[in-house]
Amino acid sequence: MRPRIAFLDVDGTILDHGRTVQSSTVEAVRAARAAGHLVYLSTGRSAGDIHPDVAAIGFDGAITNGGAYATSGDDLVVSDPMPRDAVERLQEWFAEAGIPYFLQTNDGVYASAEVRAMVADFVRQWQSRIAPDEPQTAPQGPPRFRDLADIDRDAVAKAVFVSNDRDAVARATDALGDRFHVVPGSMPLPGGTNGEIGIRGTTKGAAIETLLAHLGRSAEDAIGIGDSWNDVEMFEVCGVGIAMGNADEELKALADDVTTSVSDHGVANAFATHGLI
Repeated sequence: MRPRIAFLDVDGTILDHGRTVQSSTVEAVRAARAAGHLVYLSTGRSAGDIHPDVAAIGFDGAITNGGAYATSGDDLVVSDPMPRDAVERLQEWFAEAGIPYFLQTNDGVYASAEVRAMVADFVRQWQSRIAPDEPQTAPQGPPRFRDLADIDRDAVAKAVFVSNDRDAVARATDALGDRFHVVPGSMPLPGGTNGEIGIRGTTKGAAIETLLAHLGRSAEDAIGIGDSWNDVEMFEVCGVGIAMGNADEELKALADDVTTSVSDHGVANAFATHGLI
């Protein structure tokens, strides 16, 4: 069995409903690493917003902020925050468009008091719809927001927006697509939408290419598993791109394989199918 290198999304891949981790996922990751494979996180979250129960599974490194940062062991392999003028342009557009947003640095998530309250209320409503007897091994409330007024605008990696407007992603793409990479987000907002914005060229796929070069590994040995639109470039770069069973049908069509859902042992089944365990 040749050593492989796996890249795992977090929300919708490891975490279900933002708060549940399948024990099979924990066992699969640890078994794969014990067998000599490498396993990395590949997430849109900032490093400071990765739930400790996810981090405790044990990984060889992490791609965070949708590709703006990447670590391998103790090495910082990618560090690519937005230029300050790009951050200022984003904030000006959000204000003009009347769209609530938050900004991520590698250390945390920053938002206004209004947005913090709005997201907290959304999370409460969302999680109240989950069956009360569902196992909850990784409780996760709203992101641990910091005050937007305190952010260092030279350290911003990514922006996330929420809106009641179903066309907000298209509007953002039209207004910002010349310089920014805009993709739909993964929050299941009823009657609305959300999106993620980074600098063009800053993607999970680009970070994986840099990380593979750093490790001297081939993309043919890489598998990427995810469920969101920020995983498309990861699918394109890795030798095998695997969509979760809970992913959009359009995203599944872009993957090389489809595993079961996050609540039905999707990671473990993918690892077994592709020879990591």
